[in-house]
Amino acid sequence: MKNRLRVLRAELDWSQAQLAERLGVSRQTVNAIETGKYDPSLPLAFSIARTFNRHIEEIFVSEEKAPAGRLAPTRAGL
Repeated sequence: MKNRLRVLRAELDWSQAQLAERLGVSRQTVNAIETGKYDPSLPLAFSIARTFNRHIEEIFVSEEKAPAGRLAPTRAGL
């Protein structure tokens, strides 16, 4: 999943370690999320959104983009 975590963190001049401390996770977890190697759990995604005072959709973007005017298929519909 693509995300804007690195950009938002940089806007506040926070290190990965500082963000990790605020979230209660390791710096390695923050790095893995930023690089797309790990998708956060829903509770962690909500915590990240609260930390940056943003909606989840402003931070995380599905890599499965739907064509304009159409909904992306759900996993259940595959």
